[in-house]
Amino acid sequence: MRYLVIYYGIFCLIALWAIFEKAYEPGWGALIPIYNSYQYFKITWGNGWYFLLLLIPFVNVIIAIITTFKLARSFGKSFWFGLGLLFLSAIFMGILAFGKPRYISVPGRDDSFDL
Repeated sequence: MRYLVIYYGIFCLIALWAIFEKAYEPGWGALIPIYNSYQYFKITWGNGWYFLLLLIPFVNVIIAIITTFKLARSFGKSFWFGLGLLFLSAIFMGILAFGKPRYISVPGRDDSFDL
């Protein structure tokens, strides 16, 4: 059982590394505890400093759930994929990391500029 937990942690770390690289962020950032949260929020919210909201009790649960759905949307996936990402995170992170999904952009952000 102990080895299963170790393998799970290693798999999630490798998947997060691959997700960061797909989102044009340095993959090694997955190894650094606070910096990986900053990168994760930068990918999903557009501003990495929003990860500080995780320090607020009760708000952190809501923010973490919303961020999970925003991660799915930033790779062009549906609400149902976000639900899978929330409840079966290792499987669905593996799909994002090693499957065909490509990083699109921060959900809700329109970077186009028209005159």
